[in-house]
Amino acid sequence: MTDARAILAKLRDGIHPTEAELFWFANGLASGEVTDAQAGAFAMAVCTKGLGKAGRVQLTTAMRETGDVLKWDLDGPVVDKHSTGGVGDAVSLLLAPALAACGAFVPMISGRGLGHTGGTLDKLEAIPGYQTQVSIEDLQEIVADIGCAIVGASADIAPADKRLYAIRDVTGTVESIDLITASILSKKLAAGLESLVLDVKVGSGAFMADPADALALAQSLVSTAQGAGCMTSALVTDMNQPLARTAGNALEVIEVMEALTGGDTGSDLARITIALGGEVLALGGLAADAADGEGRIASVLADGQAAEIFGEMVAILGGPADFTERWSDRLPAAPVMLDVHPGESGVVAAIDARALGEAVVHLGGGRLKQTDRVDAAVGLSAIARLGDQVDAQTPLLRIHAASEEAGRAVAASLRGAFELSDSAPDLPPLIHERIG
Repeated sequence: MTDARAILAKLRDGIHPTEAELFWFANGLASGEVTDAQAGAFAMAVCTKGLGKAGRVQLTTAMRETGDVLKWDLDGPVVDKHSTGGVGDAVSLLLAPALAACGAFVPMISGRGLGHTGGTLDKLEAIPGYQTQVSIEDLQEIVADIGCAIVGASADIAPADKRLYAIRDVTGTVESIDLITASILSKKLAAGLESLVLDVKVGSGAFMADPADALALAQSLVSTAQGAGCMTSALVTDMNQPLARTAGNALEVIEVMEALTGGDTGSDLARITIALGGEVLALGGLAADAADGEGRIASVLADGQAAEIFGEMVAILGGPADFTERWSDRLPAAPVMLDVHPGESGVVAAIDARALGEAVVHLGGGRLKQTDRVDAAVGLSAIARLGDQVDAQTPLLRIHAASEEAGRAVAASLRGAFELSDSAPDLPPLIHERIG
């Protein structure tokens, strides 16, 4: 007979539970048979003792199986991308329609902002009428119809993870690579994916600021997803500065629409989108290799095919039918704009990207507590990048705020987030590692 106490005793003693025991525990999390105290003890034991490679796969698949697992019958591969979170990271909004334009089907189940990082659902909800919550049946119909849908997870997707995630948040066990891996992948793999690409951020604006930690997480995610039967690769990408020149929900949508409708493929935002898309097209059999896939993604971004599909997705999910043509009229704008200039002239040598993300949250563009309402209009634009010259005429960035008082309250911290020098710094690579 399996019970929570026996499993916890094993973990306490450094013994990995069996596959059957991990499936039992996951089902107990979903059903409530496992108590909060037992769930907390499990999280702490895994955090301190670990599960091993096989245990990570088993826990991931066990949590996936506690809810609905989508099945597909489509004329093309079902693929997705996941990012570990950063500042100015609006890749999903570019990548999903680009992949669909290349023949892939993308049920992109996304999340909200977490800490200093922005959330894909919060960005999309800056678009008037856009509905991020749909039934599984509607999700499948939309993906089959237009090729992609970016929505939130239903309560029926990996309910064991939802319970364990809440426990981890209050027990100091969020940082466990085993638990992070199982949490991310149990939800992603419940979408019935054939291929997955992971964007693991590293740097001042990432949850994993240390390169060794980011590499370890990327390797864990790839090996676990592969072990669970999903073709997967990962890129470790730079987050020592915001990926885009904006941070904030409506502002990032503006930058996305400028890229989609203007055919931009040269910005860092577009380059990461192209690199991730190339990986997943190759994994899904729609490209000969990653380089061929990158060329296909760049082509549909440049010629407007991705923009057309993005507009169809917005319309079918409740947004304006003319969004692709009239996006500049449809998005909210903050009433106050303030430029932040440096105290002296110089070249931007380092950026505390986390501080920029925190400033967006304090402006109202994120949540300090779960019940906070997000102001889609606020944020930062024209953010100087590493190597840029700034001075009294060229600001570090522009604040978009609900009031002048709110804008001035974060201005000092934003000025302090930039380190200046007399000479240009060595720029970090956009892609640090490729795994898988």
